[in-house]
Amino acid sequence: MFRTLLIDLDGTLVDSVPDLASCLNRLMAARGLPPFVLSEVAAMVGDGVRVLLERAFVAHGRQPVPRDLNDYMADYAEHLADETRPFPGAVAALERLRAAGWAVAVCTNKPEALALGVLTATGLAPLISAVGGGDRFPVRKPDPGHLLATLARAGGSKEAAVMAGDNRNDVLAASGAGIPSIFAAWGYGPPAMAEGADAVAADFADLAEIALRLRP
Repeated sequence: MFRTLLIDLDGTLVDSVPDLASCLNRLMAARGLPPFVLSEVAAMVGDGVRVLLERAFVAHGRQPVPRDLNDYMADYAEHLADETRPFPGAVAALERLRAAGWAVAVCTNKPEALALGVLTATGLAPLISAVGGGDRFPVRKPDPGHLLATLARAGGSKEAAVMAGDNRNDVLAASGAGIPSIFAAWGYGPPAMAEGADAVAADFADLAEIALRLRP
């Protein structure tokens, strides 16, 4: 039985806030609204594009309309990896796990086509066995069904899987699925979101060590 690392994308595997913020701020400018700084955008990430826009517009006393989502999605599709990069140590950690017989599957609330685009543009795609986007299944994180469905796409088993992410959604989904979780301390989520996680990783080298310990 091979082991599987289920991993979140934005804020865990890749630092995507610079591009998310640039696209969001272009939309804000087009709507006559003030821009956001990177830290504000980072705090809005984790529940998918629709919720990101809802949070941004509500912060300015507005509600988004369908055109806002369409315009954002079209712009982001053209700029999804202008500045987005894997976090330091990510490639080495994934290569180490794969060399040890692990599969790596991305479980993200980001729409799947955009997630695949990011993985391809950043050179991570060859290291990934499966992707479960936020629009692929009837449910998404924090629903454990999202993790389990992504795991099934990778051909893995929850008895030999570990989930890593930087958001409370990742910890809750893993707990509900009966899968150990590793909180990514370098990500966008505040430390309080690590509550309930089985371990906290300081960086990607630490994540690989913890995963190998949790599923020897």
